[in-house]
Amino acid sequence: MIPAKLPRLLLWIVLVLSVPLSLLLAASAGSTGWHWPWALDETMQRVVLELRLPRAIAALVVGSLLALAGCLMQVLLRNPLADPYVLGLSGGAAAFALAGMMFGLTFIPVPLLAFCGALLSLLVVFVLARGRGPWSTTRILLTGVVVAAGWGALISLMLATGPDASLRSMLFWLMGDLSHARLSAWWLLPLTAGLALLWLRARSLNVMSAGALQAALLGESSQARFWEIYLVASLLTGLAVSMAGAIGFVGLIIPHLMRLLVGSDHRRLLPAAALFGGSFLVLADTLARTVLAPRQLPVGVLTALIGVPLFLLLLNRAVRIR
Repeated sequence: MIPAKLPRLLLWIVLVLSVPLSLLLAASAGSTGWHWPWALDETMQRVVLELRLPRAIAALVVGSLLALAGCLMQVLLRNPLADPYVLGLSGGAAAFALAGMMFGLTFIPVPLLAFCGALLSLLVVFVLARGRGPWSTTRILLTGVVVAAGWGALISLMLATGPDASLRSMLFWLMGDLSHARLSAWWLLPLTAGLALLWLRARSLNVMSAGALQAALLGESSQARFWEIYLVASLLTGLAVSMAGAIGFVGLIIPHLMRLLVGSDHRRLLPAAALFGGSFLVLADTLARTVLAPRQLPVGVLTALIGVPLFLLLLNRAVRIR
C-alpha cells in the first residue's frame, strides 16, 4: 500500500508547491534580470510588491478560474475537447466587456458584463445545437466554434470603429493581457460561493460524466445539475475574462493533463486543476513579459502556441476512435 500511495502523495506535494514557487519566480524575474525579492533595494521592492506580485496573483486566480471552467464544460459535454474558449464563452464575455468599455457603461461592473456575455453565449450554443433527437456533443462543439467566430467578427467590428488611441491596449487585452489585471474584492463572494458549490457537487459531477441515463438511475437530477454547471461555468469564465481578456486553451490543456495524472474523480480533479492551472498561467505570464524584455507579449499568445497543437492532436485522436 505504501509504494502505491507514495507517488500520489508526491504528486500532490508538487502541485501544492508549484503555487508558491511560481509566484516566487514571477516576483524575481523581470526586464532587468533575476533578483531575489528579499535582497532588493527600496525601489525594486516597490516594483515587486506593487507590480510583479499583484500581477502574478491575478494570473494565479485567472488560471484557476479557467481550469475549473474547463472541467465543468467537459462534464457538461462529456468531451475532453470542450473548454470556454472553444465553445465561445470567452468570446461572448470579451465582446460584452469590450462593448461596456467602448460605450462608457461605467455604471455596470465589467465582471457583470463579462458574466452576461458568457451566459448568453452558452445559451445560444445550446439552443442552436439542440436540433432534433438527443444531444450531440459533436454538434455542440461545432456550434460553439461557429458562435466563437461570430463573437470574433463582432469584436473586430468594434475595434475597427473604435478610437485609434486605445486600439493597441484593446488588442492586447483581447489576446490575453495581465499587465493591468488586479483583483477586486467585490466579486470574492460569488467566486467563493461558486467554488464551494463545485466542491459540494463533486460526486454529482462524477455521476454526470457517465451520462444522463446513468445519472437518472443513480437518482441524480441531471437537469438541475445541468443548470448549476451552466451558471457556474459562465461565472468563472466571466470573472477570468474581465480580469485578463480572452486567454485561450487553459481550460482545455489543464483539465485534460490533470485527468491523466490524478484520474477522473472530481474530488481530486477540481483542486488539482485549480492548483496547476494557476501555476501554469503564472509561469506563462512570466515568460511573456521576460522573453522579449523590455517588450511584453500577450500571455494568450503563449497559451495558444501550446494549446493549438494539443487541441489538434486530441481532435485527430477523437476522429480516429470514431
